[in-house]
Amino acid sequence: MAEEKKNEDETMDIIGASGLSQNSGRVSEEFLPDLKGDKAARMYKEMSMNEPVITGILYAIRTLVRQTKWEIRESDDTPEAKAAAEFVSECLFEDMEQTWSDTLSEILSFLTFGFSVNEITYKIRRGPTEEERQFKSKFSDNRIGWRGFPIRSQESVDKWDIDDEDGSILGVYQNPPPNFDMRYIPRDKFLLFRADAHKNNPEGRSVLRGAYISYYYKKKITTYEAIGISRDLAGLPVLEVPLQILSSSASSGEKAVLASMKNMIQRVGRDEYEGLVIPSEQLADGTPSGYRLKLLSAGGRRPIDVNEIIKRYESRIAMSMLGEFILLGSESVGSFALADSKTSLFSQALGTYLDSISAEFNNQAIPKLMRLNGFQEKDFPRLAYDDIEVPALGELTGALSGLVGSGILTPDDKLEEYVREHANLPAVDSMSARMEPEQEGAPDDLDVYDAQEAEPVDDVEGAGISTAAPDVPVSAVTLNGAQVSSLLSIIEQVSTGTLPRETAVQLIVTSFSVTEEKADNLLGPVGRAPVPQTETEQQNEDA
Repeated sequence: MAEEKKNEDETMDIIGASGLSQNSGRVSEEFLPDLKGDKAARMYKEMSMNEPVITGILYAIRTLVRQTKWEIRESDDTPEAKAAAEFVSECLFEDMEQTWSDTLSEILSFLTFGFSVNEITYKIRRGPTEEERQFKSKFSDNRIGWRGFPIRSQESVDKWDIDDEDGSILGVYQNPPPNFDMRYIPRDKFLLFRADAHKNNPEGRSVLRGAYISYYYKKKITTYEAIGISRDLAGLPVLEVPLQILSSSASSGEKAVLASMKNMIQRVGRDEYEGLVIPSEQLADGTPSGYRLKLLSAGGRRPIDVNEIIKRYESRIAMSMLGEFILLGSESVGSFALADSKTSLFSQALGTYLDSISAEFNNQAIPKLMRLNGFQEKDFPRLAYDDIEVPALGELTGALSGLVGSGILTPDDKLEEYVREHANLPAVDSMSARMEPEQEGAPDDLDVYDAQEAEPVDDVEGAGISTAAPDVPVSAVTLNGAQVSSLLSIIEQVSTGTLPRETAVQLIVTSFSVTEEKADNLLGPVGRAPVPQTETEQQNEDA
C-alpha cells in the first residue's frame, strides 16, 4: 500500500516548467530592446495611433466585435438554469456602470499590447435610489452583481506574481498614476485576456509584433521622403564667404562674422543645419566675389521609387495582421473572390479572439458570481456569441434548401426566425394564421387571410396589398396579409430582374415552408426565359 501511495503521489507531481523567461515577475521573452518592458507599451501605442494601416485594421476589428450579438445561454432547459442565465444576462448587459460595448472596447486592447487586465468589481443590488455606487442597481433583489470590469492599463503594470514551481499566474502588481503607489491584485480578482498564451506568458504577444520591423523602416523612409520633398521644392541654401574668414588665421571679428553667417543660413531652411558655408569664387579678373547667397537645387527625380517601397511595407504590415483586404482596391486591382477569401480568413481570426474572451468569462467571472449568489454548478450559464460573418442570402437559401430537401434538417420556428431576420423579412405574427403546406384535398385557390376580419379576402387590392407585381398564381396555401406583401415583393424583384428566379424559389421555400414545386408555382411565369415559338404558332399569331 505504501508503494502504491508513493506512485500515486509521484503521478500527481509537476516535474517540468514552462520555460518562461522571467526574473522576479518581470518577463523578458522579447529580444528586441525597443520592445522590452515599458518601451514595448509605448511603441505599440505609437504604432496603433500613428500607422494608418494598423489603425484601420484595429478599427475594423473593434467594429466587427462590438456589433457581434452576445448572449447568455442556459446550461439546461430547467427553470433553475433559465433563472441563472437571466440573472447573469441582467448583470452583464443591463446593470454595469460601463456598457458591455464599452467594456469590449477596453478588453480588445489586448490586441495592441498583447494582454489586458480587467479587474472584477462587484456591487449589492439594492435598487436605483441608492447613492453609494457599490449598492446602486436597476434591481432591488439584494443579490451580488457586477459593478463592472474596469481595465488596469498596460503601462501601469509593474510585474507579475508567478509561481516558481509550475509557472501559474498568482496575481499582478500595478503602479498606476497619479500617485504611483504599488497595488497588488490577486488572480481571482481580475480577468486576463491574451492574444497568445505561449509558455503561459501573462503579457501574451501583441498582434502588432510581426508588423514592427515593417513599421520601423516605413517610418524612417517616410521621414526621408518628406525631407527630400522639402529640399527638392525649396532647394539647399548656399552662402559663399571670403576665404579669409574660413582660415585658421581669421581674426576674432572675422570669426564672429562667420558665426553670424552660419546662424543666418541655418534659419533659411526648416531643418536643423540646412545650409552650407563655402569659400567664395573668383571673378574673371581674379578678384573674389565676396558674399553671395544662392540656392543649390536638387538634381531632379531620384532613381529610387520611394512610393513603391512604402507600399511594400504597408502590405507587409497588413499581411502580418491578416488584414490585407483593407488594401484591396487602393490600386484598382483585386477580384471579388480574392477579397471574399481574405475577409473570411480575417473573420476566422476574429473568432479565435472572441473565443478567448468568452472562455475567460466562462472560466473565471461567471462561476464566481454564481457561487456568490448560491446557484448550483449544474445551472451555471455561459457567455456565447453569434457568427461575425453571415452568409449571403443566396448561399443561405441554397444550403438550407439542400439540407431540408435531403431530410438532414427539419424546419422549425427557430430556423424560420433566423432566416427571416437574416433576409430582413417580417417577423412571425403570433396573432396571424400561419401558412401551412398543402394538405390532401385542399382547394386550389390562393386565399388572402385578413388578420383582423379572420375571413378569406378575394379582393387583394381591397385588403390593402399592392398588386404592382404580376398576378400571383394559384397554390394550395393560405397566407396572411404580411406574408402576401412579402411574397409580392419577392415576385416584383424577380420581374424587374433584381433577384434571380432560382434564388427567389429557394427564398420562398425556406421562408414559407413550401416545396420547390409550390414555390415555382407561386412565381408562375415571372422571370422565366420565353419559350421560342414554332413557325406554325408564329403564322397563326400573324394571321
